[in-house]
Amino acid sequence: MLDYAGLSALAAVVRQGSFERAAGTLGVTPSAVSQRVRALEERMGAVLVIRGQPCRATSAGARLCAHVEQVALLEGELAADLPELARFGRPEMVAPTLRVAVNADSLGSWFMPAAAAFSAGSGALLDIVLDDEEHTAERLRSGEVLAAVTTHGEPIQGCRTLELGTLAYVATASPAFAARWFPDGVTSDALARAPHLCFDRRDQLQARWADQALAINLEGPVHWIPATQGFVDGTMEGLGWAMNPRILIAEHLRSGCLIELLPGTTLDVRLYWQSARLGGRLLDTLTHTVVGVARPKLGQ
Repeated sequence: MLDYAGLSALAAVVRQGSFERAAGTLGVTPSAVSQRVRALEERMGAVLVIRGQPCRATSAGARLCAHVEQVALLEGELAADLPELARFGRPEMVAPTLRVAVNADSLGSWFMPAAAAFSAGSGALLDIVLDDEEHTAERLRSGEVLAAVTTHGEPIQGCRTLELGTLAYVATASPAFAARWFPDGVTSDALARAPHLCFDRRDQLQARWADQALAINLEGPVHWIPATQGFVDGTMEGLGWAMNPRILIAEHLRSGCLIELLPGTTLDVRLYWQSARLGGRLLDTLTHTVVGVARPKLGQ
């Protein structure tokens, strides 16, 4: 039989990132949280948490955290059917939290309306983990999250996959930037010299577009900006050129604040929604809401 007090402590530590913050959410001392996690590790015969800043789950720990999340969802459904269960003092049964992984551009362009609609309709909470769309599937595969927006169309074991649509990216710049760096048009040489923006060290969108549009290996100067809105603002201010989601900058393109470097050369990223099959009705509701919002915005 699993020790659910220990599992709850483990999940709180991983979710909050520290034993101190986990203690605050559980209403106990940090020492009590540490003892519960240590007892669970001894019982399992494995390290479940990598102590650090922040604390992170091991592979085994992530699987156990996923189990706790699924149990919480099922308990939430039970509490909805049997309201008298609330007298047992389990507030998480009243407002369950779903942990999902979403890429920054989706979060900044179309996902928030889905999140708001889901929360308003269900009363549930969301714990959104940000990661690159190429890597969110790993979060789901490890059990860290219950669902993810991803570019992986092949179903992960224990998950179901639905197509969301295509997030179209366009290479954009401010008119002043384009006039300065591309006076004779967007050529391979000019693109190699012009500064561009990157989200982080895993962001390959600019390089992929350069290879697709001009068959060059992009190695120009880089500004690192780890924020979707920062990308848009940086591009508009003339900091560099960048790949921005068309649905996010459509008005800026219409107004002329931004221009396309090579009109018609979009980079299309196909997105999928993968979710755990055993997530219960609440996860099904989130899935229905996400798909219903995404498909009209992204197109099929």
